[in-house]
Amino acid sequence: MSYYVARGQLPPKKHTQFRSPGNELYCEEVFGTCGFSGIASILYHLHPPTVMREITGMTPLEYAAEPAGALHHRHFFTGRIATEGDLVSSRRYLLKNDDVLVGVGETAKSMTAFYRNSDGDELLFVQDGSGVLHSPFGDLAVAPGDYVVIPSGMLYRMEIQERMRFIVFEAYGPIELPSRYLNSAGQISEQAPFSERDFHVPEGADPVDESGEFVVQVKKRDRVSTYVYAHHPFDVVGWDGYLYPYTFNISDFQPMTGAIHLPPTIHQTFQGPNIAICSFVPRLFDYHPRAVPVSYFHSNIDTDEVLYYVRGNFMSRRGIESGSLTLHPAGIPHGPQPGAIEASLGKSSTDELAVMMDAFRPLTVLRPANSVEDDNYTFSWQ
Repeated sequence: MSYYVARGQLPPKKHTQFRSPGNELYCEEVFGTCGFSGIASILYHLHPPTVMREITGMTPLEYAAEPAGALHHRHFFTGRIATEGDLVSSRRYLLKNDDVLVGVGETAKSMTAFYRNSDGDELLFVQDGSGVLHSPFGDLAVAPGDYVVIPSGMLYRMEIQERMRFIVFEAYGPIELPSRYLNSAGQISEQAPFSERDFHVPEGADPVDESGEFVVQVKKRDRVSTYVYAHHPFDVVGWDGYLYPYTFNISDFQPMTGAIHLPPTIHQTFQGPNIAICSFVPRLFDYHPRAVPVSYFHSNIDTDEVLYYVRGNFMSRRGIESGSLTLHPAGIPHGPQPGAIEASLGKSSTDELAVMMDAFRPLTVLRPANSVEDDNYTFSWQ
């Protein structure tokens, strides 16, 4: 998000002395992007955020890819993948390229260590469950259907309140609102399928003034380094700026309709480095008297299309279940399966919920996906 938010105590002017009631100087931290030219926030800590006691280890991350083979359409039952751990360690990665890493997970375990992904932004979609995202910016409630955007380099810890099932897009760059939804001043325009009121930012939280040993895990360069810091990282008395975590619930997406079928780009919700994220929500169908409501056959020559099915009736597909993930690679056409077009004629609306990602560079399938693959999907158009 790119609008100004302020929380807690702040001095009248940045980069000036700001002291506690006991005359202790607060520690100012600039949390920003693109060097010092991008969006940023400024946080004021009780203690320096740099006091490290120990480096305890490094774990390389390996993403085992399947052997290269002929391109074909794929379907994976991700809800059948066994996972354990917390929001980070339960992730099972299924797809990857140089722009994004796609994984799924399920957890009932709150995080104990603090975590920072410094490779890029994270976009979580919460299919089921709830929790609270704790960060130096405060507490952010997380509910079913929420997209959770976590900026690169932001320290966080997720508290699970109800068992959470999710898909995560770890982008090697920023996750943003589509440029075409913003006016020249950066405000969300009237033509967008949402407004600023639909986005939720952290509530203020009291600073945590604790000393001890606080474990922080940092992901960078495809490895996780573990550090022990001397002060609790959520010791922030106030912050302001344009860079922070936020949520947007998929139920607040306002679908656009037309006289005839509109392309998937009208469902776009976020953009990232060479990726587009779209939300398919319950909506009215096209109103031309001879409209074909279901999607037409199409050849996505430039993009690999990934669709994650949340719930509902997916009228263009059969054999789909909640948590299904399909991959339609660039280069070969796809579209409705047999009977879907005729079955859609005369229908007034659809009741489906799904998240789509278009990747403009080829995706590699990782080995964990092979164990839950639907081997019959490739030929399901017969």
